[in-house]
Amino acid sequence: MLILVVEDDRELAEGLRRDLKRAGFAIDLTNSAVDAAYLGSEALYDLIVLDLGLPDGSGLDVLRGWRAAGNPVPVLVLTARNAWHERVDGFKEGADDYLGKPFHTEELLARVGALLRRAHQQPAGPLRSVGLVLDEDQQTVILPDQRSIQLTATEFRLLRYFMLNPRRILSKSRLTEHVYAEDADPDSNVLEVYINRLRRKLGANYIQTRRGQGYRLRAPSADSGP
Repeated sequence: MLILVVEDDRELAEGLRRDLKRAGFAIDLTNSAVDAAYLGSEALYDLIVLDLGLPDGSGLDVLRGWRAAGNPVPVLVLTARNAWHERVDGFKEGADDYLGKPFHTEELLARVGALLRRAHQQPAGPLRSVGLVLDEDQQTVILPDQRSIQLTATEFRLLRYFMLNPRRILSKSRLTEHVYAEDADPDSNVLEVYINRLRRKLGANYIQTRRGQGYRLRAPSADSGP
C-alpha cells in the first residue's frame, strides 16, 4: 500500500515515514502544497496524510482541488488547529478523518488502517480474504489450517494489497505502484520473485497468473493451477 505524506516539519515527516514503513507501507514524502497537488492527482496513492499548514500554500486548498477533480483518495488530515469549526470546514472540503498534533503513533496507524478498510469495503478487525487472515501487527499470515507464516516486509505489503483486492486481476505495473515507494527502482523481475515466494509460503494456487493481464488472489480449488 502506497501512502503520500505531505508535511513540512522535517523531523515529523521522517518520523511518519519511519513509523508507516515499519507498519508495512511504502511512503512518498513532500513538504510542498504545489507538489502535493500534482502528486495526489497523478499517482495512484492508497491514502494521503495531509498537513494543512504548508509553506507554499494551504493544505485545505490542495484537498479542495483533489475533490473538485473527482479524486476519491482517502485523506487523513494532520493539524494543530483544534477548533471545531476548522474541522467542520475540512470535512466539508472532503477530509475523511482528522488527527490533531501531537499524536500517538498507535492512533495514527489505527486511523490509517480504518480508512483503508473503508475504502476497500472491508469490515473492521483483522484483514480476512480467501481463507487467509493477515496479522498486520506481527506481519504474519494465518492459513486455513491455523499455521502462522512470517512474511518479509515486501511480501507483507504485496499480500496485503492482494487481500484488499481479492479476485481482482492486478497488473504488474499496478502492483509495483502500490508496493514500492516512488524513489524505489525495482528490477522488472523483482515482483515475480516475491509472488513466487508468496506461492511457496501460502500454497501455489492462491495467486493465479493471468497471461498478458497480471495476477489474481483467489481461494484455491483442487484443480486450480498457478
